[in-house]
Amino acid sequence: MPVKRSASVAALLPPVGRRARARLCVRLAASLSFLLLFVALFRAQPLLGVPPPAPPPSEGPAKVAFLFLVRAGVPLDFLWDAFFRNGKEGRFSVYVHSAPGFQLDRTTTGSPYFYGRQLARSVKVVWGEATMVEAERMLFAAALQDPANQRFVLLSDSCVPLYNFSSICTYLMASPKSFVDSFVDKTEKRYNQKMSPAIPKDKWRKGSQWVVLIRKHAEVVVGDKNLLKVFRRHCQMVVTKSLLGRRPNARRLGLTFQRKQKGVTQQEHDCIPDEHYVQTLFSIKGLEDELDRRTLTYTSWNQSSNPKDKMTWHPMTFEYDTSSPEHINAIKRIDHVNYQMEQRTEWCQCNGTLVPCFLFARKFSYSAAMHLLEQGAIGTPKSAQLMINF
Repeated sequence: MPVKRSASVAALLPPVGRRARARLCVRLAASLSFLLLFVALFRAQPLLGVPPPAPPPSEGPAKVAFLFLVRAGVPLDFLWDAFFRNGKEGRFSVYVHSAPGFQLDRTTTGSPYFYGRQLARSVKVVWGEATMVEAERMLFAAALQDPANQRFVLLSDSCVPLYNFSSICTYLMASPKSFVDSFVDKTEKRYNQKMSPAIPKDKWRKGSQWVVLIRKHAEVVVGDKNLLKVFRRHCQMVVTKSLLGRRPNARRLGLTFQRKQKGVTQQEHDCIPDEHYVQTLFSIKGLEDELDRRTLTYTSWNQSSNPKDKMTWHPMTFEYDTSSPEHINAIKRIDHVNYQMEQRTEWCQCNGTLVPCFLFARKFSYSAAMHLLEQGAIGTPKSAQLMINF
């Protein structure tokens, strides 16, 4: 006699009950899938205000990060291409902050070293406003993602190297300090009393924005959550056509400007954040002893005393005839910088050895950069003690 098999519970249910159970199972599966997806996304995103964990120490060779702050493309890419081509692969990295939406590819640059090197996120930069500092911080933050980057060089779109890759990298790696032009200017009027107590007046510093930082100091800049807010709040740029025509130097002196709005005269203070932010931040943090208080980027300033000269105390542009080997060698021979406001002479040294003060220069036109490349002026420094393999 054949054995009777007991029917399953599902088989005993009427057809309508089976369909209802199937729908219930589908709903439970969908809910569970959504819950798992939500948990995965939540774990993947860091909490707001909490910095991501520090990357593990790099086991490879240390690298120099070249950070280009440009308007759109890199106009002197041909010169930097020659510079990087003579360098060592794996010893440098390139980052570019350009206008939002601008892409660096074969149609916008002739150098493969810049392909796709623009930041994924950028801001529209306005000279004299805090957006300049924000762009700098974005560059440092992007470069810090690579644990191998140990030196961070901030460059403009008109900067050029004065030496070859090996010499510049050796110079930078030989020093344990950051290079930050920083001094007290007792004659300028840019400090706003409203910045106190966040920024005490005795901590207010001035200097060139073109800095070279060690990794520790780049982390300090990126980690700042308070000082930049003060600059945004109290450093406003106000320039009118009449002001530009009558007093072209007022903004460089940090004067307060008056403007009328609905019959009320208001005063705005202009303090040029990019010439004060990093210097003042390090002063407040007590890091000045860890700095070489000078810039590595040479700038030729127009120091005309003629009040009608609209370019007074404005950086001069190097052209073809002023970028000859004689001019470049004169820059390379500079071995000290005088800070008259502090009655201080900064002798340029590296580990006790006198070295050239400048590794880079600005502002170079296209023709000047071409002349530099044609003449082979990107040579090596004379100081043999600097030639250390790192």
